[in-house]
Amino acid sequence: MRVEEYDYTLPADLIAQEPVRPRDASRLLVLHRGTGAIEHRKFRHVVEYFRPGDLAVFNETRVIAARLLGEKAGTGGRVEVLLLREREPDVWEAAVKPGRRLRPGARVAFEAGLTGEIIAGTPGGGRLIRFEARGDLRRALRRAGEIPLPPYVHRPLQRPEHYQTIFARVNGSSAAPTAGLHFTPRVIGALRARGVAMAFVTLHIGLATFRPIRAENVEDHDMHSEYCVVPPRTVEMIRRARNAAGRVIAVGTTTARALESAAARGALRPFAGETSLYITPGHRFKVLDGLLTNFHMPRSTLLVLLCAFAGRENMLRAYREAVERRYRFLSFGDAMLVI
Repeated sequence: MRVEEYDYTLPADLIAQEPVRPRDASRLLVLHRGTGAIEHRKFRHVVEYFRPGDLAVFNETRVIAARLLGEKAGTGGRVEVLLLREREPDVWEAAVKPGRRLRPGARVAFEAGLTGEIIAGTPGGGRLIRFEARGDLRRALRRAGEIPLPPYVHRPLQRPEHYQTIFARVNGSSAAPTAGLHFTPRVIGALRARGVAMAFVTLHIGLATFRPIRAENVEDHDMHSEYCVVPPRTVEMIRRARNAAGRVIAVGTTTARALESAAARGALRPFAGETSLYITPGHRFKVLDGLLTNFHMPRSTLLVLLCAFAGRENMLRAYREAVERRYRFLSFGDAMLVI
Protein backbone atom coordinates (compact mmCIF):
# COMPACT_ATOMS: atom_id res chain seq x y z
CA MET A 1 0.00 0.00 0.00
CA ARG A 2 1.49 3.32 -1.11
CA VAL A 3 1.36 6.14 1.42
CA GLU A 4 -0.09 8.52 -1.18
CA GLU A 5 -3.24 6.38 -1.10
CA TYR A 6 -3.86 7.82 2.38
CA ASP A 7 -3.49 11.45 1.45
CA TYR A 8 -5.97 14.30 1.15
CA THR A 9 -5.76 18.10 0.95
CA LEU A 10 -6.15 19.79 4.32
CA PRO A 11 -6.48 23.59 4.08
CA ALA A 12 -4.48 25.26 6.84
CA ASP A 13 -7.42 27.40 7.90
CA LEU A 14 -9.40 24.27 8.83
CA ILE A 15 -6.87 23.28 11.53
CA ALA A 16 -8.64 24.27 14.74
CA GLN A 17 -6.56 26.51 17.00
CA GLU A 18 -8.84 26.47 20.04
CA PRO A 19 -11.65 24.27 21.36
CA VAL A 20 -15.32 24.96 20.83
CA ARG A 21 -17.17 26.04 23.96
CA PRO A 22 -19.19 24.28 25.22
CA ARG A 23 -17.43 21.09 24.19
CA ASP A 24 -20.55 19.28 22.98
CA ALA A 25 -21.35 22.13 20.55
CA SER A 26 -18.77 20.80 18.09
CA ARG A 27 -19.97 19.26 14.84
CA LEU A 28 -20.34 15.51 14.30
CA LEU A 29 -20.01 13.63 11.04
CA VAL A 30 -21.60 10.17 11.23
CA LEU A 31 -20.29 7.56 8.78
CA HIS A 32 -22.25 4.33 8.43
CA ARG A 33 -19.50 1.98 7.30
CA GLY A 34 -21.85 -0.70 6.00
CA THR A 35 -23.61 1.57 3.50
CA GLY A 36 -21.24 4.53 3.23
CA ALA A 37 -24.08 6.90 4.20
CA ILE A 38 -23.03 10.15 5.87
CA GLU A 39 -24.97 12.34 8.30
CA HIS A 40 -24.10 15.77 9.70
CA ARG A 41 -25.09 16.54 13.29
CA LYS A 42 -23.98 18.34 16.44
CA PHE A 43 -21.91 16.33 18.89
CA ARG A 44 -24.59 16.45 21.59
CA HIS A 45 -26.70 14.28 19.23
CA VAL A 46 -24.16 11.45 19.44
CA VAL A 47 -26.33 9.88 22.15
CA GLU A 48 -28.95 9.03 19.52
CA TYR A 49 -26.56 6.58 17.82
CA PHE A 50 -26.01 4.48 20.93
CA ARG A 51 -28.36 1.65 21.89
CA PRO A 52 -29.27 0.38 25.36
CA GLY A 53 -26.72 -2.27 26.26
CA ASP A 54 -23.87 -0.69 24.29
CA LEU A 55 -20.52 -0.11 25.95
CA ALA A 56 -18.54 3.09 25.45
CA VAL A 57 -14.83 2.77 26.25
CA PHE A 58 -12.71 5.83 27.09
CA ASN A 59 -9.00 6.50 27.53
CA GLU A 60 -8.54 8.00 30.98
CA THR A 61 -4.95 9.14 30.50
CA ARG A 62 -4.11 12.63 31.72
CA VAL A 63 -1.73 15.04 30.02
CA ILE A 64 1.22 15.98 32.22
CA ALA A 65 3.16 19.25 32.26
CA ALA A 66 5.62 17.65 29.88
CA ARG A 67 7.15 20.68 28.14
CA LEU A 68 10.19 22.12 29.91
CA LEU A 69 12.22 25.17 28.88
CA GLY A 70 15.74 25.55 30.22
CA GLU A 71 19.30 26.66 29.62
CA LYS A 72 22.34 24.54 28.87
CA ALA A 73 24.99 24.85 31.56
CA GLY A 74 28.12 26.62 30.39
CA THR A 75 26.63 28.24 27.30
CA GLY A 76 23.23 29.53 28.38
CA GLY A 77 21.73 28.19 25.16
CA ARG A 78 17.97 27.71 25.10
CA VAL A 79 16.81 24.10 25.50
CA GLU A 80 13.34 22.62 25.02
CA VAL A 81 12.50 19.22 26.52
CA LEU A 82 9.33 17.21 25.98
CA LEU A 83 8.95 14.41 28.50
CA LEU A 84 7.74 11.17 26.92
CA ARG A 85 7.88 8.53 29.65
CA GLU A 86 9.58 7.79 32.96
CA ARG A 87 12.01 4.92 32.36
CA GLU A 88 13.10 4.52 35.99
CA PRO A 89 12.90 6.69 39.13
CA ASP A 90 14.04 10.23 38.23
CA VAL A 91 15.07 9.19 34.66
CA TRP A 92 12.86 10.23 31.74
CA GLU A 93 12.93 9.58 28.02
CA ALA A 94 12.45 12.90 26.26
CA ALA A 95 12.55 14.65 22.93
CA VAL A 96 14.99 17.56 23.05
CA LYS A 97 15.82 20.64 20.99
CA PRO A 98 18.50 21.27 19.86
CA GLY A 99 19.44 17.60 20.01
CA ARG A 100 22.85 17.92 18.40
CA ARG A 101 24.08 20.09 21.31
CA LEU A 102 22.79 17.87 24.08
CA ARG A 103 25.10 14.90 24.26
CA PRO A 104 25.65 12.62 27.28
CA GLY A 105 27.11 14.62 30.14
CA ALA A 106 25.41 17.89 29.22
CA ARG A 107 23.49 19.58 32.02
CA VAL A 108 20.40 21.77 31.77
CA ALA A 109 18.92 24.17 34.34
CA PHE A 110 15.17 24.69 34.48
CA GLU A 111 12.86 26.73 36.69
CA ALA A 112 11.84 25.73 40.22
CA GLY A 113 15.35 24.56 41.10
CA LEU A 114 15.14 21.66 38.64
CA THR A 115 18.23 20.41 36.81
CA GLY A 116 18.76 17.58 34.36
CA GLU A 117 21.74 15.62 33.05
CA ILE A 118 21.74 13.92 29.65
CA ILE A 119 22.84 10.35 30.33
CA ALA A 120 22.24 8.63 26.98
CA GLY A 121 20.67 8.86 23.56
CA THR A 122 17.73 6.73 22.41
CA PRO A 123 17.28 4.83 19.12
CA GLY A 124 14.58 7.27 18.04
CA GLY A 125 16.84 10.31 18.43
CA GLY A 126 15.65 11.31 21.90
CA ARG A 127 17.55 11.48 25.17
CA LEU A 128 17.47 9.91 28.60
CA ILE A 129 17.61 12.63 31.25
CA ARG A 130 18.24 12.19 34.99
CA PHE A 131 16.54 14.96 36.95
CA GLU A 132 17.43 16.45 40.33
CA ALA A 133 15.72 19.11 42.40
CA ARG A 134 15.96 20.93 45.67
CA GLY A 135 13.14 19.26 47.56
CA ASP A 136 10.41 17.17 46.00
CA LEU A 137 11.32 16.26 42.42
CA ARG A 138 7.79 15.63 41.12
CA ARG A 139 6.60 18.96 42.47
CA ALA A 140 9.55 20.67 40.77
CA LEU A 141 8.70 18.95 37.47
CA ARG A 142 5.09 20.14 37.72
CA ARG A 143 6.15 23.70 38.56
CA ALA A 144 8.78 23.90 35.83
CA GLY A 145 6.67 22.30 33.12
CA GLU A 146 3.70 23.33 31.04
CA ILE A 147 1.04 21.43 29.12
CA PRO A 148 2.39 20.69 25.63
CA LEU A 149 0.25 21.37 22.59
CA PRO A 150 0.49 19.68 19.19
CA PRO A 151 2.90 21.39 16.77
CA TYR A 152 0.06 22.60 14.55
CA VAL A 153 -1.64 24.56 17.38
CA HIS A 154 -0.12 28.02 17.52
CA ARG A 155 -2.34 29.80 20.04
CA PRO A 156 -1.72 29.42 23.78
CA LEU A 157 -4.39 27.74 25.89
CA GLN A 158 -6.57 30.05 27.92
CA ARG A 159 -6.91 27.35 30.57
CA PRO A 160 -4.86 24.11 30.80
CA GLU A 161 -7.95 22.00 31.55
CA HIS A 162 -9.24 22.74 28.03
CA TYR A 163 -6.71 20.13 26.88
CA GLN A 164 -7.88 17.48 29.36
CA THR A 165 -10.89 15.20 29.06
CA ILE A 166 -13.42 15.31 31.87
CA PHE A 167 -12.47 11.75 32.84
CA ALA A 168 -8.66 12.23 32.72
CA ARG A 169 -7.29 10.46 35.79
CA VAL A 170 -3.96 8.69 35.17
CA ASN A 171 -0.97 10.99 34.64
CA GLY A 172 1.37 10.09 31.81
CA SER A 173 0.46 11.52 28.37
CA SER A 174 2.30 14.06 26.25
CA ALA A 175 -0.94 14.69 24.33
CA ALA A 176 -4.65 14.42 25.01
CA PRO A 177 -6.93 11.65 23.68
CA THR A 178 -8.77 14.28 21.71
CA ALA A 179 -11.91 12.35 20.79
CA GLY A 180 -12.79 12.48 24.48
CA LEU A 181 -12.57 16.27 24.59
CA HIS A 182 -16.09 16.59 23.17
CA PHE A 183 -17.77 14.92 26.14
CA THR A 184 -19.55 16.95 28.80
CA PRO A 185 -21.35 15.86 31.96
CA ARG A 186 -24.60 16.45 30.03
CA VAL A 187 -23.65 13.97 27.29
CA ILE A 188 -22.35 11.42 29.80
CA GLY A 189 -25.60 11.70 31.78
CA ALA A 190 -27.67 11.22 28.63
CA LEU A 191 -25.69 8.11 27.69
CA ARG A 192 -26.20 6.60 31.13
CA ALA A 193 -29.92 7.40 30.99
CA ARG A 194 -30.08 5.59 27.65
CA GLY A 195 -28.64 2.44 29.22
CA VAL A 196 -25.12 2.75 27.85
CA ALA A 197 -22.39 1.38 30.10
CA MET A 198 -18.92 2.96 30.34
CA ALA A 199 -15.50 1.41 30.74
CA PHE A 200 -11.94 2.73 30.71
CA VAL A 201 -8.49 1.94 29.44
CA THR A 202 -5.25 3.88 29.78
CA LEU A 203 -2.90 4.56 26.89
CA HIS A 204 -0.26 7.23 27.41
CA ILE A 205 0.13 9.15 24.17
CA GLY A 206 3.62 10.02 22.95
CA LEU A 207 5.08 12.54 20.56
CA ALA A 208 5.23 10.03 17.69
CA THR A 209 1.44 10.19 17.41
CA PHE A 210 1.88 13.41 15.39
CA ARG A 211 4.54 12.10 13.00
CA PRO A 212 3.43 11.40 9.43
CA ILE A 213 4.35 8.20 7.64
CA ARG A 214 7.70 8.86 5.92
CA ALA A 215 8.09 5.48 4.21
CA GLU A 216 6.86 5.09 0.63
CA ASN A 217 4.87 2.01 1.61
CA VAL A 218 2.51 2.09 4.58
CA GLU A 219 3.68 -1.33 5.73
CA ASP A 220 7.29 -0.12 6.06
CA HIS A 221 6.50 2.50 8.70
CA ASP A 222 8.20 1.89 12.06
CA MET A 223 5.31 2.14 14.54
CA HIS A 224 6.03 3.83 17.86
CA SER A 225 5.48 2.13 21.19
CA GLU A 226 3.17 3.41 23.93
CA TYR A 227 2.28 2.12 27.38
CA CYS A 228 -1.28 0.96 27.86
CA VAL A 229 -3.48 -0.84 30.36
CA VAL A 230 -6.73 -2.69 29.69
CA PRO A 231 -7.88 -3.66 33.19
CA PRO A 232 -9.79 -6.84 34.11
CA ARG A 233 -12.99 -4.85 34.81
CA THR A 234 -13.02 -3.46 31.27
CA VAL A 235 -12.49 -6.93 29.79
CA GLU A 236 -15.39 -8.25 31.86
CA MET A 237 -17.65 -5.37 30.78
CA ILE A 238 -16.83 -6.06 27.13
CA ARG A 239 -17.79 -9.70 27.60
CA ARG A 240 -21.06 -8.71 29.27
CA ALA A 241 -21.91 -6.32 26.44
CA ARG A 242 -21.17 -9.02 23.88
CA ASN A 243 -23.33 -11.56 25.70
CA ALA A 244 -26.21 -9.06 25.74
CA ALA A 245 -25.79 -8.26 22.01
CA GLY A 246 -24.44 -4.80 22.84
CA ARG A 247 -21.82 -3.03 20.76
CA VAL A 248 -18.38 -1.89 21.90
CA ILE A 249 -17.70 1.67 20.78
CA ALA A 250 -14.20 3.04 21.33
CA VAL A 251 -13.77 6.74 22.03
CA GLY A 252 -10.59 7.58 20.17
CA THR A 253 -7.95 5.79 18.15
CA THR A 254 -5.84 5.35 21.29
CA THR A 255 -8.66 3.43 22.93
CA ALA A 256 -9.03 1.38 19.76
CA ARG A 257 -5.33 0.47 19.78
CA ALA A 258 -5.45 -0.46 23.46
CA LEU A 259 -8.46 -2.73 23.03
CA GLU A 260 -7.11 -4.42 19.93
CA SER A 261 -3.75 -4.89 21.67
CA ALA A 262 -5.52 -6.74 24.48
CA ALA A 263 -6.96 -9.13 21.88
CA ALA A 264 -3.89 -9.37 19.66
CA ARG A 265 -3.01 -12.88 20.83
CA GLY A 266 -6.45 -14.26 20.14
CA ALA A 267 -8.86 -14.09 23.06
CA LEU A 268 -9.46 -10.76 24.76
CA ARG A 269 -7.66 -10.63 28.10
CA PRO A 270 -6.38 -7.97 30.51
CA PHE A 271 -3.27 -6.23 29.24
CA ALA A 272 -0.59 -4.00 30.75
CA GLY A 273 2.59 -3.07 28.94
CA GLU A 274 4.03 -1.52 25.81
CA THR A 275 2.10 -1.80 22.57
CA SER A 276 3.41 -1.06 19.10
CA LEU A 277 0.32 -2.45 17.37
CA TYR A 278 0.06 -0.94 13.90
CA ILE A 279 -3.46 -1.26 12.51
CA THR A 280 -3.54 -1.22 8.72
CA PRO A 281 -6.11 -2.40 6.14
CA GLY A 282 -6.49 -6.14 6.43
CA HIS A 283 -6.50 -6.05 10.24
CA ARG A 284 -9.30 -8.19 11.66
CA PHE A 285 -10.92 -6.17 14.42
CA LYS A 286 -11.67 -8.40 17.39
CA VAL A 287 -13.24 -5.90 19.81
CA LEU A 288 -14.52 -2.76 18.06
CA ASP A 289 -18.01 -2.30 16.65
CA GLY A 290 -17.84 1.48 16.45
CA LEU A 291 -15.28 4.25 16.74
CA LEU A 292 -15.61 7.89 17.72
CA THR A 293 -12.69 10.02 16.60
CA ASN A 294 -11.49 13.43 15.46
CA PHE A 295 -10.26 14.24 11.96
CA HIS A 296 -6.59 13.36 11.52
CA MET A 297 -3.58 14.44 9.47
CA PRO A 298 -3.02 13.18 5.93
CA ARG A 299 -0.57 10.27 5.62
CA SER A 300 -0.83 9.48 9.33
CA THR A 301 -1.06 6.14 11.11
CA LEU A 302 -4.33 7.36 12.62
CA LEU A 303 -5.92 7.88 9.21
CA VAL A 304 -4.66 4.46 8.13
CA LEU A 305 -6.32 2.92 11.20
CA LEU A 306 -9.63 4.58 10.31
CA CYS A 307 -9.37 3.31 6.73
CA ALA A 308 -8.76 -0.18 8.10
CA PHE A 309 -11.95 0.08 10.15
CA ALA A 310 -14.30 1.76 7.66
CA GLY A 311 -12.71 1.13 4.26
CA ARG A 312 -10.36 3.53 2.48
CA GLU A 313 -12.86 4.78 -0.09
CA ASN A 314 -15.55 5.35 2.54
CA MET A 315 -13.15 7.22 4.81
CA LEU A 316 -11.49 9.42 2.21
CA ARG A 317 -14.89 10.33 0.76
CA ALA A 318 -16.04 11.33 4.26
CA TYR A 319 -12.88 13.42 4.69
CA ARG A 320 -13.43 15.17 1.36
CA GLU A 321 -16.98 15.99 2.39
CA ALA A 322 -15.77 17.26 5.77
CA VAL A 323 -13.33 19.59 4.00
CA GLU A 324 -16.04 20.81 1.61
CA ARG A 325 -18.37 21.52 4.53
CA ARG A 326 -15.54 23.19 6.45
CA TYR A 327 -15.39 20.96 9.47
CA ARG A 328 -12.68 21.83 11.99
CA PHE A 329 -9.76 19.39 11.92
CA LEU A 330 -7.22 17.83 14.29
CA SER A 331 -6.96 18.03 18.09
CA PHE A 332 -9.39 20.88 18.81
CA GLY A 333 -11.56 20.09 15.80
CA ASP A 334 -14.88 18.37 15.21
CA ALA A 335 -15.76 14.70 15.65
CA MET A 336 -16.60 11.69 13.51
CA LEU A 337 -18.59 8.65 14.57
CA VAL A 338 -18.02 5.49 12.52
CA ILE A 339 -20.62 2.80 13.13
